[in-house]
Amino acid sequence: QVQLVESGGGLVQAGGSLRLSCAASGRTFSSYVMGWFRQAPGKEREFVAAIRRSGRNTAYADSVKGRFSISRDNAKNTVYLQMNSLKPEDTAVYFCAASNARQALVVMRSEYDYWGQGTQVTVSS
Repeated sequence: QVQLVESGGGLVQAGGSLRLSCAASGRTFSSYVMGWFRQAPGKEREFVAAIRRSGRNTAYADSVKGRFSISRDNAKNTVYLQMNSLKPEDTAVYFCAASNARQALVVMRSEYDYWGQGTQVTVSS
């Protein structure tokens, strides 16, 4: 089992940047595919980005491609989400998640096994 704690959210103006971090407990962090999701008020939780166990491959939602970057440091049991050129429509609670799925990258919410409590990101226009 793994516990996930996000940090780094906040209020930023449009065009600005934020870096989210997600610290994981336990010794087996490198065995999980990691992902970031977000949920805006009144909307379903949606996929943002995922990273392979080794960190060599990543996947992104079309809405954030070219602006967001996911990375991980297995030595520090931490996954990051660098968010640049933020837009008001990026406003949401951001969640990190860990998956035991066999595939290298996981984009389906249902295939993630563990979730953090979320961190609020608000982008003002």
